[in-house]
Amino acid sequence: MKLRYLIGSAVCVGMLCACQDEMNYHEYANNDKTYIEQSYIKIGGLVTNIYAQLDTDFGNYDGATLASACDEAEYVWTESSVHDFYNGSWSPVNPIDNWTKSYAAIQQCNMFLEEYTGLTFPDLMLNQDYKAQMYRYKNYEYEVRFLRAYFYFNLVRQYGDIPFTTTVPSTEEVNTLTRKPAQEVFQFIADECDAIAPEIIVDYSDLGDLALPSEPAETGRAGRLAVLALKARSALYAASPLFNPDMDKELWRKAAEANKAVIDSCRKYNKVLATAYDQIWGADNYTNNEMIFVRRMDRDGTNSFEKYNFPIGVEGGNSGNCPTQTLVDAYEMQATGKLWNEEGSGYDPANPYEGRDPRFELTIAKNGDVKWPLYNTQPLQIYYGGVNGEPLSGATPTGYYLKKYCDVSVNLTASATNKKRHSWVTYRLGEFYLNYAEAVFKYMGSADLALPGDENPLTAREAVNVVRNRVNMPELPVGLDTGEFWKKYKNERMIELAFEGHRFWDVRRWKEGELLKSVTFMKITKNSNGTFNYTRQERQRMWDNKMYFFPIPQSELMKNKNLTQNPGWEN
Repeated sequence: MKLRYLIGSAVCVGMLCACQDEMNYHEYANNDKTYIEQSYIKIGGLVTNIYAQLDTDFGNYDGATLASACDEAEYVWTESSVHDFYNGSWSPVNPIDNWTKSYAAIQQCNMFLEEYTGLTFPDLMLNQDYKAQMYRYKNYEYEVRFLRAYFYFNLVRQYGDIPFTTTVPSTEEVNTLTRKPAQEVFQFIADECDAIAPEIIVDYSDLGDLALPSEPAETGRAGRLAVLALKARSALYAASPLFNPDMDKELWRKAAEANKAVIDSCRKYNKVLATAYDQIWGADNYTNNEMIFVRRMDRDGTNSFEKYNFPIGVEGGNSGNCPTQTLVDAYEMQATGKLWNEEGSGYDPANPYEGRDPRFELTIAKNGDVKWPLYNTQPLQIYYGGVNGEPLSGATPTGYYLKKYCDVSVNLTASATNKKRHSWVTYRLGEFYLNYAEAVFKYMGSADLALPGDENPLTAREAVNVVRNRVNMPELPVGLDTGEFWKKYKNERMIELAFEGHRFWDVRRWKEGELLKSVTFMKITKNSNGTFNYTRQERQRMWDNKMYFFPIPQSELMKNKNLTQNPGWEN
């Protein structure tokens, strides 16, 4: 298990990329511990290097995102490793893992907390900004503890019981660690967040006299709301059936309280939902007041995500993560709040996209859309034989292309190529209204009851309606039975958080993996009179219940005989 990093390599912050967020990046060289202790700037570089390992989902699998490993999308190009999740190639020797990267980051956190806290930098004491610099330095400890807890959450979500350490072990020690029960890891995360939250900086853009006026605000760093958000999301997973098979209601209570704390704290610090759904992404999304923690990427801009996802047939477009009809079916009719196949919904099979939830138009590019992207002068022709349709190599197999997280103003033409900044949303307020709705519903057993004793009571139904109100969707009514609300809730979560990296994990923590065995595509043909035929097509994918957890890499099992493989992956 690659847990131990030599100090020299751990502080090799020359690996830092200026494409992170505004943390004032510099170039650094390898130096020993003594030199690092003497250098304030080097300490900051080490912390920044840990931040650089935070995850995003802008095409980690040869251009594909996790959306294409679940029922949100299908990735066009067969060579992508994302297909291994459901084509039988996934195994301990092909683990598609995040194990090594996460443990490397954790060990850098452990090293920092062991070696580089409590320093005073006496050579800086006469500097006018010494007090402000030391204020920032002391905050590093809480940032690093947050980051360590964050990486542990990623691991426990993926593997369940995991090896765990808060020290820098020797090589011998590292290869004898056993797996800590998942619930104990979740408890560690909760305890750490409780300890960090009162101490960490709340708002990096408003530090008063302790700000460093010569430098931009380092708003990309984790603050108090990010810590509360990590605790809340972690608590939701801990209470979910995958980790809570006995459905201990106490875990649901803790999850409800933790997620409500995020909502209440956002209210305290003037965080509100974005006024428009498409403000969640785009070059300036990190400035939106809904954002709790955003990983700002590529300061100088990029267009790689657009290259992956702009339609075939549009200059520069290469297709990629194509939304499924399964996802499209989740968008209700706006006038009635009913799904397409529910009686009285108002759905017109001859005009299947008319009158849908407004989030559909903002997330998914459909046949006939104009100005997608802006430089495309022709309406999209996704029907068979169309400019953007099959049988063209790379054309969408699902009947749709992706809009969400793509920047419509990016231009991929040879004569006018440009780039835009992209920022991955790690936590935003909308998620926590939904998280809270799920937790309080599971705890109270009703969509119309709030947590007892809550000073600002909010029912599960009301929390979901906060999210729906943004896009003018009909509110969920009072009196839904538990089955009806749960169906509505899961549907709402699927569309509100589409392509934000949640669906893949949600179906696992709910233990509803059977949903991934089949996805629906749409095949469109054009008639001679200009009308279109829409034919639904089912595609089968492989699912086995062992896939609720990832296989531990075989290479790690060979190094550490105390490790055990996750059930079902032994052979």
